[in-house]
Amino acid sequence: MSNPPYINASFRSSRDYEVYFFAKNKYVRLYYTPGGTDDKILTNLSLISSGFPSLAGTPFAEPGIDCSFDTEASEAYVFSDNKCAYIDYAPGTYNDKILAGPTTIAEMFPVLRNTVFADGIDSAFRSTKGKEVYLFKGNKYVRIAYDSKQLVGSIRNIADGFPILNGTIFESGIDACFASHKESEAYLFKGDKYVRIHFTPDETDDTLIGDVNLILDGWPVLRGILPVS
Repeated sequence: MSNPPYINASFRSSRDYEVYFFAKNKYVRLYYTPGGTDDKILTNLSLISSGFPSLAGTPFAEPGIDCSFDTEASEAYVFSDNKCAYIDYAPGTYNDKILAGPTTIAEMFPVLRNTVFADGIDSAFRSTKGKEVYLFKGNKYVRIAYDSKQLVGSIRNIADGFPILNGTIFESGIDACFASHKESEAYLFKGDKYVRIHFTPDETDDTLIGDVNLILDGWPVLRGILPVS
């Protein structure tokens, strides 16, 4: 049994080395330093409804965002339970807007209808290949092209597609993740722990960058912020 999530969702900002972390109905935006610990908080822990006025009164504000991934410019998909919306998050402003939705995952991504992902997605991160993204649910994952809304390959076990995660807490599921601004790197979060990986689309020679570590040790700037009570 893993610890409750410290981070429910995250996505990489269009601004270099900035990331949004979502925890319950709150979020924080920070500047991160891969391999370093001199990260900086850019937006203090705030209600999602305050920082993203367009999401007020939607499930993405209450109970909150449980998966997200960035696309082009300052746009991202956000998920809450089986609901999905496409937003312009307008970093550093309050000018965000909903571009599509809210609707169900199955309506936004018909290719996910009748799959485990239709009822909700745990986490997602952008691939380095075209407009592709990895989606995770329980111990399963799939790659999709988010523009053409097509599957890339089949639904697989995390342990099969990412053998480097075998024997780690991440083979049974990932609470949150995001693709780093450093090419071919991603951060994975589960409970109070995280790991950084180098990923290789279409291959299985991914590598861990460092050990699985406590989030608050690797991201000391989040002490006193996470976990959100």
